[in-house]
Amino acid sequence: MSNWQGKYVIGLTGNIATGKSVVRKMLEHLGAYSIDADALSHRAMAKGAPAYQPILNTFGQWLLDANQEIDRARLAQVVFSSPDALKKLEEIVHPFVGQAVELLAKRSKHEVIVIEAIKLLEGELASLCDSIWVTDASEALQASRLMKKRGLDETTAHQRIQAQNSQKDKIEAADIVIDNTGSFEELWKQVSAGWKKINRKEKVEEVVEVKGGVFSVKRGLPKNAEAIAALMTRLGNVEMNAGGVMEAFGEKAFFILVSDAKLVGLAGWQVENLVTRTVDLCINADIAPKDGYKTLIEEIEKASKSLQSEASLLFLRGDVAKSEEFWKTLGYEKRTPESLGVQAWKDSAKEKLTPDKTLFFKQLRVDRVLRPI
Repeated sequence: MSNWQGKYVIGLTGNIATGKSVVRKMLEHLGAYSIDADALSHRAMAKGAPAYQPILNTFGQWLLDANQEIDRARLAQVVFSSPDALKKLEEIVHPFVGQAVELLAKRSKHEVIVIEAIKLLEGELASLCDSIWVTDASEALQASRLMKKRGLDETTAHQRIQAQNSQKDKIEAADIVIDNTGSFEELWKQVSAGWKKINRKEKVEEVVEVKGGVFSVKRGLPKNAEAIAALMTRLGNVEMNAGGVMEAFGEKAFFILVSDAKLVGLAGWQVENLVTRTVDLCINADIAPKDGYKTLIEEIEKASKSLQSEASLLFLRGDVAKSEEFWKTLGYEKRTPESLGVQAWKDSAKEKLTPDKTLFFKQLRVDRVLRPI
């Protein structure tokens, strides 16, 4: 039984590149609140954060980059080649991560919490969980994903895999094993089945009636993939099919804008590492921005605050990005990633910002998790 009264806690683990984050996102779509413990560990070692100086004292100043931040690639080279070094790093970081998990779980109003952690079973987090889920994939597939998504060479990819604790031990400790070697549709079926197995009902399509009755906002679910694909193709100047939307559900959520029973707008967004990023935003040409965009953004912010997001980032292109005065009325400023101050916010911005898009920023909350000291 979890430490948090009235909450059911799923511990989600599995070795590197087995698809933990995709499964975590799918559980969010079903109604869970998710905590990425590995992302929290990155926050803990940001400049001025609690683990920053202890890591430098242990491993040396050579880890710092030009901005005096710990270069995680350099740190990874050390810890993934030495079990003793990895153990030292974990002894520094894990207590701070545990404190952050405790804070987020207590503040969450969701009935189900998912804690994703690669070292879930090796630490104290496992004792907080009611159910253990483990994602699984072959080593060859893990290596392929690491080379494709992280740009690692084959030798480094296999080194990272072999530095992990036994995947077999994780599977033996699991209540539910998710085989992530097939399609996203197959993965969604397994996650949905696991959700039902722990006696949880799938989240129904959420319709938010907007004041005045002009629009309603519907939260898209994987079963709406075809309708979302058609809307994105029509409004977003991209060719999209249901399979592509299913794949997108592995990393983001969708809000659909409805007027007179017709789909007239869409927003694709995600909360990752306590930062909201809206990467898709489009409405019919005959809808005023102050009505359509405002409605979608307000619903994203409302949902983001329930997910304890600290900041909202919009990635806008074309004429939408040129309307700076309009975005100011919603509290957004045109910014560069470097101007955001908080390292987690900077990293989130850099990851999604492309040359054809402009970044707009709004802070959602002042009390941050693992605030620099």
